[in-house]
Amino acid sequence: MKSQTKPTIYWSFLDYKNWKMFIAATSKGLCFVGSQNMPFEELAEWLKKRFPGSPIVESREELKQYEIELAEYLDGKRKFFTIPFDYNGTDFQLSVWTALSEIPYGEIRSYSEIANAINKPAAVRAVGTAIGANPILITVPCHRVVGKNGALTGYRGGLEMKTRLLELERQGLSQ
Repeated sequence: MKSQTKPTIYWSFLDYKNWKMFIAATSKGLCFVGSQNMPFEELAEWLKKRFPGSPIVESREELKQYEIELAEYLDGKRKFFTIPFDYNGTDFQLSVWTALSEIPYGEIRSYSEIANAINKPAAVRAVGTAIGANPILITVPCHRVVGKNGALTGYRGGLEMKTRLLELERQGLSQ
């Protein structure tokens, strides 16, 4: 039986203007964007569940391109990301995260619209759960999903972060 090598996880702390969050990547791509102002424990707990036993290395150099694209987005200069992602999830989660990635910059969708987009119209609650499990905030734009009535609903990064991201995109559209 061949043993599998556990991927090295590189991490860094993005401290850009009023945005402070931990980010992490494997050699395949960005795998985690943390919540605004959360401690390292948020990343550590997520890594323990998703990459148990993987070596964890702090490296701004390995995360430089990810930091650049995130900073450009936070400045309103980037509308979509070109960086590679390494997200791991169930087939259902991956279909939801792909649908999220197709929501245009500055637009919003409801949970039921996402459920319809993946051809699972009855799976609205499951869609919400998959969105809540999205490990790559901002870059896989779960902040663009709102309640059916347009109300802001749960967000792993908190409603304040979600509000700031939506406002940033509204301003970016007018530039």
